[in-house]
Amino acid sequence: MEEQTPQTTEPLIRLTVNRVVEDSTTDTRIVVLARTDGASDHFMVWVGASEGEAIRRALDTSTTPRPMSHDLIKSFGEHLGIKMERVVLTEVKSSTYYATVFLENKGVIRTIDARPSDAIALALRCQAPIYVTQDVWRRRSGQNLDAWLSRLETKNIGAQEV
Repeated sequence: MEEQTPQTTEPLIRLTVNRVVEDSTTDTRIVVLARTDGASDHFMVWVGASEGEAIRRALDTSTTPRPMSHDLIKSFGEHLGIKMERVVLTEVKSSTYYATVFLENKGVIRTIDARPSDAIALALRCQAPIYVTQDVWRRRSGQNLDAWLSRLETKNIGAQEV
């Protein structure tokens, strides 16, 4: 499914979070996003360990005894009548991705700049769709991401068993 942002007429690519993988060599996490249109290509975003954990918790729908930051933000929105419409990965500069969160309140749509990790964690909790622009999709790494990801997961499995 594709949607358009007010700033462009270019169709967006809808993504879903496929999984979160640990990169033990850098103590970061890799959020693996897959296209919802059936294409086999993946989109990966490197995030910090705590940000990756927040996304993983949202995927697992696990709860904590007290609300975490993203749960608190979701609760604020619900109490104030603000709906999270969507998240769009809008830009990449010097290998850093940028995201925009689209919020709706009383028929007015507003946008907020966000780190992709926070935007994705919120989108999962609010059940809001995640998109990427065609330009950002084209500019992702040109390597064979599936083969690289497979090697990384194999290495992680071996490291956990030792």
